[in-house]
Amino acid sequence: MQLNPLTNLGLTITREMIEMAGSTAANKGRQAKAKGNRSRLYIVVGIAALLAISLIAFIGTSGGGKGSIAGVKTFTELTPQHVNGPVIYPQTPPAGGDHAQAWLNCAIYAEPVPNENAVHSLEHGAVWITYDPALITGEQLNTLREAIPNTYVILSPYQGLPSAIVASAWGVQLQVSQANDPRIAAFIEEYRESKLAPEPGAPCSGGVDGPGKVS
Repeated sequence: MQLNPLTNLGLTITREMIEMAGSTAANKGRQAKAKGNRSRLYIVVGIAALLAISLIAFIGTSGGGKGSIAGVKTFTELTPQHVNGPVIYPQTPPAGGDHAQAWLNCAIYAEPVPNENAVHSLEHGAVWITYDPALITGEQLNTLREAIPNTYVILSPYQGLPSAIVASAWGVQLQVSQANDPRIAAFIEEYRESKLAPEPGAPCSGGVDGPGKVS
């Protein structure tokens, strides 16, 4: 009979001991595998969370904010050519297109200003707030004037508007009926010096003044 070599050393290895050792090794293997699976799961969840955060940040910061303000209309294929003479625009007031060589100085005006000069300012990233002088008077006009920043915004009366107030920037436009509508400030914040304009950050002063300049 062949003896177990460990028996000669005074040790007896039983079948139960062998099975116990095998079971322990198997349990450790399963535990290691489970730990590895959990680690991989944590990594996948972490990556998914980072992607979600990145997507939210991209949506929140992508230029133009199309659709972020209720009622904003967009216009495409606006040509930014310098021309001489009057231009017929498809929007009232215009939201971009061919324009005069000289831009309109950004300011508050008490009289209508030339479309062609104002559109050149839109090309530079200005926002143009126009109002119907028959509808916006007194306190409403004061409210509107107080909402105007000191740069890159033009305020002027405009005859024949489709609503009491129209806010325009290059390629975008918003119609509102009241001067205290919070969308006016949101529009200015969103589109003033916007990258939607062909030349954002180009001067909004040093051009020409329109009639009735207030400040």
